[in-house]
Amino acid sequence: MSAIPAEFPNVTAVTKANVYFDGKVVSHSIVFPDGSKKTLGMIYPGSFHFGTAKAERMEIVAGECVVKLNGSEAKNAYSEGQCFDVPANSGFDISVSSGICEYICSFLD
Repeated sequence: MSAIPAEFPNVTAVTKANVYFDGKVVSHSIVFPDGSKKTLGMIYPGSFHFGTAKAERMEIVAGECVVKLNGSEAKNAYSEGQCFDVPANSGFDISVSSGICEYICSFLD
């Protein structure tokens, strides 16, 4: 697995935030020259469920979280430098017990 990037040069940042769960999850989209998109976000303490249309890779930049993928009973902990994949047309529960979990979400083909 490659290192999680610290920056993305030559992208367009969308200034309007994606705000979920009364501001407890907030992200901004960035668009690459080839048209691909990622979101950069923060998750505050709490438990949240997200559905996915496209497959996603969630890379944890800072903090910690516990994730349960739809259809699985396993709960896995992730922290800085780790990632997990979510299948298309699926979803996941994510919990942050303290602090802020920062992430990069990549939409996979």
